[in-house]
Amino acid sequence: MIRCMIVDDEPLALEILEHLINRFPALELIGKCSNAMAAFEMFHNQPVDLIFLDIKMPGISGLDFISSLKEPPSVVFTTAFAEYAVNGFELDAIDYLLKPITHERFEKCIQKILKIRPPKVEETKNYTYFKISGRLIKVPHTQLLYAQSVKDYILLCTKTGNYLTHMTMKYLEELLPANAFLRVHRSYLVNRELINLIDKSSLLIGEERIPVGENYRKTVEKIA
Repeated sequence: MIRCMIVDDEPLALEILEHLINRFPALELIGKCSNAMAAFEMFHNQPVDLIFLDIKMPGISGLDFISSLKEPPSVVFTTAFAEYAVNGFELDAIDYLLKPITHERFEKCIQKILKIRPPKVEETKNYTYFKISGRLIKVPHTQLLYAQSVKDYILLCTKTGNYLTHMTMKYLEELLPANAFLRVHRSYLVNRELINLIDKSSLLIGEERIPVGENYRKTVEKIA
C-alpha cells in the first residue's frame, strides 16, 4: 500500500480527503494533521510515501513545509487557490487538486500516482484486499469469478459469496493483474482461467452467462 498523510487546517477538508482515501485499497491513511509543525513531527516518526498537502495554512505554509524536508515524499497539493499551481509544480508535485475535490478528480489523481509509483507488492501476490463496509476483505484471485459495475460500485462475485465495493471498473482493472483478469464488457471483468465457453455475444463463468461487448469481442476471441 501507499502510505498517505493529510495536512490541512480545515476540519471539513481533512474529513473529505480521509473519506476519499479510504475508498482506494492501494492507499493507507497513516495520519492527518492541521498544521505544518504537527506534520513535521509525524513525518519523522513513521514512513510516509505520499502527502496530500494544503498550501495556505496559518504559520508555515504547505510550500514552505515541503521545501524544508531533506527527503520529501511524493506530494499532491490541495487548495482553493489556483494561483499557487505554478509554485506547486516547481516543487515536483504529482498533482494539484482544487477544492472542492470531487471523487472523479481524485480518482484521476490516484491513477496518475499508481502509474508513477505503484504500491510495493510481492511478485507472488495472488490476492487483493477490498474495502467492504469499512473493512478490508482479502479476496484470493482464484476465488474471484467476475466483477460487475453497478453505478458507482463494483459487485465482486466470488466462489464463497458476493461483495459490493465503491470503485470504478477502470480502477479495478488497473488494480487486478492483467494476466489473470480480462475486461469483456463495459460493465464486466472476468477471471480468465474460469471461462468455460465463449460464443459470439457472451461467455460462461461456471453457470453464469456474461455478455461480451462489441468493443471487447476481438480481445476475447484472442484467448480462445
